Amino acid sequence: MKTRISFFAFVVALCFIPNLIFAQSKFKYVGSKTCMPCHMTPKSGAAYKIWQGNAHSKAFATLATPAAKEIAQKKGIADPQKDEKCMKCHDTAFAAAAAQLAPTFKPGEGVGCEICHGPGSEYKAMQVMKDIDTGKAKGETVGLMKADEKTCVKCHNAESPTFKTFNFAEASKKIAHPTPKQ
Repeated sequence: MKTRISFFAFVVALCFIPNLIFAQSKFKYVGSKTCMPCHMTPKSGAAYKIWQGNAHSKAFATLATPAAKEIAQKKGIADPQKDEKCMKCHDTAFAAAAAQLAPTFKPGEGVGCEICHGPGSEYKAMQVMKDIDTGKAKGETVGLMKADEKTCVKCHNAESPTFKTFNFAEASKKIAHPTPKQ
């Protein structure tokens, strides 16, 4: 009896694997510049401008500095702009499969919109965003994630060689970009 149940559970699990794979590759990274047209003005929260003025937008470039190269050398890393240990937190979609990258996505943008909010291919359209804002659509169904402390501590943690205590409440204020109520 146990064998039949185990076998049945195995078969059922196999049925869900394609859905999991599809869900992970369904949404494509489009790049932060795709977000820019709608997220530059104060009316939209000026998210792109806030991002440009923040260290996140320069995270990839930071890895080319002498200080970053020195840290990398001490860690046995030849090139921090190519090593997964650094790139997983310094560049959006570094570990994503090529099939998950839209033609508009350009590596080297730093920590862009989609590292926090998910690949934007399905929510980038203005109408989709309006539908999410008005409650006609749920963001998660089109790949839009709400960034929270768990999102941030994937990178802001003791694994980083330059880690300092991370205070989510303070840090989130520095990058906040809420859409003003109309």
